[in-house]
Amino acid sequence: MSFGSHPRKTNKKNLPLESLMPQVPRSNYLQFQEEKQRLQLKKFLLHRMFLVARITANIEKKDIADYYEQLFQSILKRHLGEAVTGLLLIYPTSILHILESSSGTLYQILLDYLSHKKDDMEFFIQGMKIIVMSHNIPTRLFMQWHVSVIKAPVMYLDDVTQTQSLQEVMTEFLIQTHKLALHLFKTVKVSPKGPGDSLHQAAPELLLPEQIIKFLCNSAELMDPEGFINMYNKPIHVILDSEVVWPAPSRF
Repeated sequence: MSFGSHPRKTNKKNLPLESLMPQVPRSNYLQFQEEKQRLQLKKFLLHRMFLVARITANIEKKDIADYYEQLFQSILKRHLGEAVTGLLLIYPTSILHILESSSGTLYQILLDYLSHKKDDMEFFIQGMKIIVMSHNIPTRLFMQWHVSVIKAPVMYLDDVTQTQSLQEVMTEFLIQTHKLALHLFKTVKVSPKGPGDSLHQAAPELLLPEQIIKFLCNSAELMDPEGFINMYNKPIHVILDSEVVWPAPSRF
């Protein structure tokens, strides 16, 4: 009598654990960010920076606009980065500047200001302060870089800088600038003209009074470009718990 042979059952306990697990493609956080940027057709992470500064009285709008346009073009020729979009509001004696670009481009813009400040004591932009910098913004608020002159003074009943703290003034600053940015995003079409010099007529309630810009320029608590650049270049040292020895070693 012959007995049919039966296939020997494989003992799953002897198989490596990896062969029993479903093979699911894995990716790390860096790959996730790169894929996210690729889908958004961006080469670099975007950041948004809010600046205020004093300007020389009676300076021509064209001089300020030409300076920044030439600077943006020069930076993009020499460094890889995203194009600059944003809004430059020129008041009689101060400016409010919102910039959207990659970190390297924003860094070069601040470096150029510091270079002019050091070499040219009569440079028409002085006392620049960084209000805030928003990192890794998902999308731009501006499709172009716009320049607008605030010709008519915006009248307010009270000077809020006399009664509010710096934190309250900054909150008001950010709320109003974001409202203005959203208004321009919805109403201004992509064109060389941009919003023009009629913002004080089209949306006077969205414009900040110049006294707030001056108040922020004079605030010692806000960081200037030099302090920001020093912090940017400073290496970050993280001390791990394992590196801390207690009691401290002593020499005899």
